[in-house]
Amino acid sequence: MTVKIAIFDCDGTLVDSQANICMAMEHAFEGAGRTPPLRQDIRRVVGLSLVESMRVLLPHADDKTHDELAEHYRGAFLNLRNNGLVDEPLYDGMAALLSELDEDGWKLGVATGKSDRGLIRCLDHHAITGLFVTLQTADRHPSKPHPSMVYQALADVGADARNAVVIGDTVFDIHMGRAAGTRTVGVNWGYHRVAELREAGADYIAESMDDLKAYLKDFA
Repeated sequence: MTVKIAIFDCDGTLVDSQANICMAMEHAFEGAGRTPPLRQDIRRVVGLSLVESMRVLLPHADDKTHDELAEHYRGAFLNLRNNGLVDEPLYDGMAALLSELDEDGWKLGVATGKSDRGLIRCLDHHAITGLFVTLQTADRHPSKPHPSMVYQALADVGADARNAVVIGDTVFDIHMGRAAGTRTVGVNWGYHRVAELREAGADYIAESMDDLKAYLKDFA
């Protein structure tokens, strides 16, 4: 029996977390005595691991500074969470789509720049953790677009890359999937522009949740 797997990005694909990420990043830079990046620049790095995000946002700083900023970010995000300020709503229709795919026999996975703890908290909050059979995070892999997370997800479920699809909102997701040999879907409700997703080589662009469902229903 052919094993099919849909590997979802989290931030900007499953959930809309940009407000949290932007606030935590601003607080992280302020805590380190630096001028925070513009929010448009912060959104550009969503999906990368924390240290890699800092490298992109502050390219002329040294590794120690990048590591320190990453720690400031972790502390800032935890502080937001402890004060009840973290809000990561599922995109409309996503919960229903995941349930349908599960019922249709798809294996579901996540590949994200979040930490293990952050991802589990997010999925548990929405009561969808049990739908996923493989969870890959930046805690155990190189940053996107390296294909390591996809390779592990495929190995976890015994799927071939040709029967897998990576679904994400950034060029990092598209490049990751292409590097692993999967098909790729870019979604238009996240943080990178559709034109960029097409240029990165996305096999398909989902303009809506129904659009994504139709593509996956016809996946063969």
